[in-house]
Amino acid sequence: MSASASEISMSAIPSNPSTRQLVHTRRVECMGFKRRDGLFDIEGHIRDTKADDSDLLFKTVPAGSPIHDMRIVVTIDSELLIHRIEAHTDSSPSRFCTEINEAYAGLEGMTIGAGFMKEVKSRLSGPKGCTHLTELLGPIATTAIQTLMGWRKAAPAGRDSGEATGSAQAHPMVDTCYAWRAGGDVVQFVARRKQESVRGEAQTAGATPPPDQ
Repeated sequence: MSASASEISMSAIPSNPSTRQLVHTRRVECMGFKRRDGLFDIEGHIRDTKADDSDLLFKTVPAGSPIHDMRIVVTIDSELLIHRIEAHTDSSPSRFCTEINEAYAGLEGMTIGAGFMKEVKSRLSGPKGCTHLTELLGPIATTAIQTLMGWRKAAPAGRDSGEATGSAQAHPMVDTCYAWRAGGDVVQFVARRKQESVRGEAQTAGATPPPDQ
């Protein structure tokens, strides 16, 4: 007899070839947008669903319907400085959850980088914030860094490209993880590549133009 829709084979994991029954699904999606005004919007979305009906304190949530459905939009500049934050709660266990959304605007003025989440948790831990919205800021932060890294590589020559080159001197990834630790192999490689790029640009700028034919 075939397994039910909520039972999924684990045969892809040889060390644990059992079947399993789906209980909970959390989906986190983050997207980075370049705005026409030169800023960037980083939008994060978190959604929790159960495979069975959930009897909560204030309501019953049918299977497949969201227990948590929350979004945060963070507007940053090319230096990862936060200009604006908006938190939205479309579904939550109680109507009281939405009352804390405005607290996240208190993060405006912070810069995303090393120590960002530690500072976020110091400001919005426990009753000062929402557990799920605060967790969502972690992947939002990494998405912001990835968005700017992609934009800097794709930026055309000119003003934007010059700004991106200058800001790369203090790379936002430094000390955000083990691989990117200050003084580590990755950071040294990036520094060497930056120096080679600067030398190449200087040589190109000082080259003698070819004579007219």
